[in-house]
Amino acid sequence: MRFIQKVVEKPLMVIIIIILSLAIGIFAIASNASLETNLNKYMPSTHPAFVYSDEIEELFGIEDMIVIALEHPTSIYNESTLTKIRDITLNIPIQFSEIEEDSITSLYTADNIVGSSWGLEVEPFYTYDVPTAQQELQSLKEKVVSNEMIYGRNVSIDNTSSLIIIELNPNVDAKSFQKSLTNYLKQWEGPETIYIAGRPVVEGALAELGPADMIRMFPIVVIVMVVVLLFLLKSVRDTILNMVIVLIGTVSAFGSMALFKVPVYAVDTMIPVMLIAIGVAYGIHMHNAIHNAVLENPNIEKRALINKVLKSMIRPVSMAALTTAIGFSSLMSSQVLPVRYFGLFSSIGVIVEMILALILFPVSIQLLGIPKKKSLSKVKESKYLHFMQKRGLWSTIVLRKSSIIVILAVIVATFGIIGTQKVWIDTSFLANFEDDSDVVKTENFVNSKFGGTSSLNVIIDTDEPDSLKNPALLKAISDMQADVISNEYVGSSFALTDFIKRMNKVMHDNDVEMEVIPDNQDLIAQYLLLYEFSGDPKTLESVIDYDYQTANVTFQLKSDSSAVMEQIISIVEQHKDNFASLGASVGYAGNGYKAFVFSELLLEGQIISLLLSFVIVAILLTLLFKNILVGLIGVIPIAITAAINFGVMGLFNIPLSSATALISSIAVGIGVDYAIHLIEHYRNRRLEGYSIIRATITSIYNTGRAIIYNAIAVMGGFAVLIFSVFPPNRQVGALVVLNMATSALGTLSILLVALIALDVKGKFINKATIIKTEKHSLQEAINK
Repeated sequence: MRFIQKVVEKPLMVIIIIILSLAIGIFAIASNASLETNLNKYMPSTHPAFVYSDEIEELFGIEDMIVIALEHPTSIYNESTLTKIRDITLNIPIQFSEIEEDSITSLYTADNIVGSSWGLEVEPFYTYDVPTAQQELQSLKEKVVSNEMIYGRNVSIDNTSSLIIIELNPNVDAKSFQKSLTNYLKQWEGPETIYIAGRPVVEGALAELGPADMIRMFPIVVIVMVVVLLFLLKSVRDTILNMVIVLIGTVSAFGSMALFKVPVYAVDTMIPVMLIAIGVAYGIHMHNAIHNAVLENPNIEKRALINKVLKSMIRPVSMAALTTAIGFSSLMSSQVLPVRYFGLFSSIGVIVEMILALILFPVSIQLLGIPKKKSLSKVKESKYLHFMQKRGLWSTIVLRKSSIIVILAVIVATFGIIGTQKVWIDTSFLANFEDDSDVVKTENFVNSKFGGTSSLNVIIDTDEPDSLKNPALLKAISDMQADVISNEYVGSSFALTDFIKRMNKVMHDNDVEMEVIPDNQDLIAQYLLLYEFSGDPKTLESVIDYDYQTANVTFQLKSDSSAVMEQIISIVEQHKDNFASLGASVGYAGNGYKAFVFSELLLEGQIISLLLSFVIVAILLTLLFKNILVGLIGVIPIAITAAINFGVMGLFNIPLSSATALISSIAVGIGVDYAIHLIEHYRNRRLEGYSIIRATITSIYNTGRAIIYNAIAVMGGFAVLIFSVFPPNRQVGALVVLNMATSALGTLSILLVALIALDVKGKFINKATIIKTEKHSLQEAINK
């Protein structure tokens, strides 16, 4: 406190430091800030699942893919469309130096495995000389339709669309490439429609929308908060002070990220809204303390007012900020990087806002004088005394109907717990977009016409070379493929088995019944040897390693939802015992699997951080009030709030995502502020000799009013998220509004009831320090 008093006595120095800090933060943001949308960067690289996946991706050359779909109104089997497929395939490596020629696959480059009098041959579907005659075009169509490795994968079942697939190596800037590619492909449209899909495209769209959304949201939330504060505080001066505090707090959070070269993730777009909502809370309590102090002593001098306000507020405000920061810091226990960094840098912003609130409000008194008396009129004072005498409806309910409050709290908590059981996890990138957005429409088109833009790589691993030429093991893989592809979300599969079945079929004069795995291992080995001589070895290298010990089975999925991925993995798991009996193990790799692991880590981190924050908050409240029972009852409102939050998510089918996973920590961080301010005010009044009744009434009128103002301000700030372009952010806004209302109501009801019950039993404050006025009438207590 002495340090802050000394700082307050040098207002000019405070202003200079603030301006310099703001300038440094803005410069750091402008120089180093970057948005990260690559899902691989969201995950800890040392996690065993990711380490294994990276090794497999390198072994089989699994890369991110951009998918170009050409759709013709009637059929792709015409000279113009086939020429465009050829020219786009050939020209992209020329136009874009970062793309290698052999990284593009299309109908023009695809291999067609056929049987001949010479044995097995691999030939292109068509050459540079595009077929023009109707008979040639019909022959090409028949080749495609009869080739199960191409039909439905590279060419749609209705023959109106065809894919060009571009594999991107990690060194390619996917976001800038897909943007340039989009512009380049416009020249090829008509009558064909060209679609561009794939995860890099989604990431690129996020990279554009994220900053734009943040820039658009920031002024909206500022305007809303200014209006709300002017309405609540009726003070231009205090409104400006609040906005200065939250502006600097926001800049400090993002400036720290930039200085430490931590990228901005999609969830970080909520930080400005959150810090603005939190920061005004400290300002509201400082405003409330200043005006109440002047109300009690209209003739108080500046220095005395500053000392009185700091003495009464430095403890609750600093502890409220500390518990909020710790609530956010508990997110650092998560292995999901965006969540971890969100917690860390939000904590920095909160601490900065707390320090500024404790300094700037006293500095404003020092520079501008005591707030004008017109806001502290006799009318207001008479209303205060009238409230004290009549007790008020809420005070009556808390003091006389406590059992009803307890019953209602139990019912609400039970409702929340029931709903919590229905909460599901989803880390879909597409969920960040509206259903009618171009990105989603494109993905839906490609998913409807082809196998899907998402994938899961199932790895079959053995200990001995040539094990994957064993007919029994190959049949087990084929059985697994058939089982998995029966799922509605699986569009296609691709594995070594598809090559072997195709070769066996064409070597038996295209007999459909021979599209099976041969029982003879030597025959399988011969097929593979023939293909290696005739075909493109790179194609085979994508499904099997050199020693035939490890196989890659790729499933194309029509959804990037982690819930769908869980379904597919559960089907694969049912085949693990069969593979084990054949000496093979099953593993998973690829971006689809990484997203699934990401969702598991998200849930695990949420549970750990939530429990950790409850424990830490309870310990801090215990230490603050030197009473373990106070520490325990202090978490009751936020525990009920968390239960309601997850209950509503479960009942309204709102998934737990990287955005909504943060809500409980936000609710704990902000909600505990209410508990600290209420308990502190009630405690101080009791130590001053107030009866339980009078301490309750004054706590509701003074601190209760500040809590309500605080909750309204926070709800107003987060309600702005309904204007976000990201659906998860809108869900966060609605849920936080609900959480703040629940937390404020719970603090002023069930927490206060528990506090009174504790006090009545003499377990809150040492009995020797309390003047026993409980037996006096309410009027006698007030007159005292």
